[in-house]
Amino acid sequence: MCHGNSSLTMSKGGKTVPLFVDPTKLKGSVHVPFSCVDCHVGLSMSDLPHAKVIKPVNCRKCHETPNFETSIHGVVSDCKSCHGSHDILPVKDAKSAVGKGNVSGTCGKCHEDELRQFSDSAHRGVLASKDSKSPTCVGCHGTHNIVPGESRKNEAAICLKCHLNNQEILKQVGYSAGFMGGYSKSVHGTALASGNQKAATCSDCHGAHELKKASDAASLVNQRNITQTCSRCHTEVGTVYKESVHGTALARGNMDSPTCTKCHGEHEIYEPHDSRSRVAPANVSVLVCGSCHNSVQLSQKYGLPSQQFNSFQDSYHGLAARAGSVEVANCASCHGVHNIKPSSDPASTVNQANIAATCGRCHPGAGKNFAKGAVHVVISKDSDVLVLYWIRAIYIVLIIVVVGGMLAHNALDFIQKTRYRFAVRQGLILPEHSGSKHYVRMTLNARLQHAATLTSFILLAITGFMLKYPDAWWVVPFRELSGKFFAIRSLLHRIAAAVLMGASFWHLFYLLSRPGRRFVRDMFPKPKDVVDVWVNLGHLTGLTKRKPSFDRFGYPEKAEYWALIWGVIIMSATGLVMWFDNYFISRFTKLGWDIARTIHFYEAVLATLAIIVWHFYFVILNPTVYPMSTTWLTGKISEHEMEEEHPLELERMRAEESREESK
Repeated sequence: MCHGNSSLTMSKGGKTVPLFVDPTKLKGSVHVPFSCVDCHVGLSMSDLPHAKVIKPVNCRKCHETPNFETSIHGVVSDCKSCHGSHDILPVKDAKSAVGKGNVSGTCGKCHEDELRQFSDSAHRGVLASKDSKSPTCVGCHGTHNIVPGESRKNEAAICLKCHLNNQEILKQVGYSAGFMGGYSKSVHGTALASGNQKAATCSDCHGAHELKKASDAASLVNQRNITQTCSRCHTEVGTVYKESVHGTALARGNMDSPTCTKCHGEHEIYEPHDSRSRVAPANVSVLVCGSCHNSVQLSQKYGLPSQQFNSFQDSYHGLAARAGSVEVANCASCHGVHNIKPSSDPASTVNQANIAATCGRCHPGAGKNFAKGAVHVVISKDSDVLVLYWIRAIYIVLIIVVVGGMLAHNALDFIQKTRYRFAVRQGLILPEHSGSKHYVRMTLNARLQHAATLTSFILLAITGFMLKYPDAWWVVPFRELSGKFFAIRSLLHRIAAAVLMGASFWHLFYLLSRPGRRFVRDMFPKPKDVVDVWVNLGHLTGLTKRKPSFDRFGYPEKAEYWALIWGVIIMSATGLVMWFDNYFISRFTKLGWDIARTIHFYEAVLATLAIIVWHFYFVILNPTVYPMSTTWLTGKISEHEMEEEHPLELERMRAEESREESK
């Protein structure tokens, strides 16, 4: 028979005719067990040579190839175009036309450009290695069911089949599963999944057949090229970026300059206003800008101002952003997004001539005074704004001296009174007999004033320090309770400020009344108070047994009261400057606002520590009244407490009672 003849010719009717099949090509073919007529129907030996009568072979009579007719190849080619004809070898055979090592060449007979690109790609580079897992044409496109348009829709899933679901490949490429799978959650992945065929998928960024490693200078995702790649879709943004300080630096070859992926991320890119996005208002300053501008290495390398980022973090804008505010200005709000330019550039949004307009986006009516003063305030001896340095220095000294003196005074007072109590318990000292009477020390009016002042002060301290220390352990739980934490904190702080100022005016009107005038007279400092200080210090240190005799108010109450008056005036004035910032900056400049802010903070620290160390001691920890004086609740004080703390007032009150009884 034909296939059994080793010659390339055969005899028919006394004539020698050529064979159309080289018998050597049939060795190893998967079809060796079959005869010619199993595939070529309607043939007989009398048809030799049969080139004119041969009919197309119907491979699908034996081979089920669903969807081939509707595939891109079903209408333009047949099976032998890819698999061969008589020399079809098993797919696992190294010589097979559709085997892993040869299929790209087979496809390349028609797809020459794609083969040329693939031959120089990262996939082709590792395909030649032993036990390679690199994909071939059919690994990505499929075999018999290649449908136009379907590949784009399913492209990410096809790529992730290896780059996410195959642990061996995942380990080889050196990226985590979270990084690889991030695309499906990204703005591009979700848009494509929702039917937007224009959304970027893997090949749009990495390339298709020409895909290369990011470290390759020719790669579409190499740092030198990524902006061009992104600009294919984001054309306008790409143009603006190229003219920015970052774009021009990158063009000069500065590989430390940020590109699209450095700011927005790579696979897991979200919408700018998505809270998960790196460039979201609440994240951009810390996660994006701070990653470079807070880097000691980059600051030293390029001479960048090293305190810019930290100064922003400590500013009102930075603190508010850290507290969760998404409306407050961040780095991009002032410097721009893709169009960032040096402040020396006239086109820069932070150029001296443009600052008023830039600030005016958030601060309506911002004038030229907004540009007077440092934008990034650094309080140091080397700063251009020395006034802030000296304000801080003075307050720090004041806090140390005043609060330190209070602590020492109260420690001595506590020790002395505790020793006295132990001596009484041990019978070493017989306490003087005290009556069982109670005297009115605070009227209802006074108690209500005290309640308003106490409540507002505590709320002011808590909400104020929440802003200054948004990452403190005691603040974080409040921040996690609500996404509107900053707005709530801000509202409470202003309400408390209004209550405190209202209570201050209430007290001012009270001082005009008859009881109020007497209060001022009794509270006003006298020479005796200075003497009482020295006498009491001698008593507390054991230098003398003599104790000072206080009247209605001793030096502890007077010092606290007048300090409170001073503190309320300072805090209210500076607080109003900060509250109505647009108005006051327009009149006192940005530097004036910074002065008010600095004073406000350090005065708050001083006032809070003074209340805790001084006031809370005398009404809570003082052994005479422990565990707490109830005068602020009931308005009354016991006769025993009067003898201990206000003997002169008690003596006067007893004298008045005696006169009344004698009438």
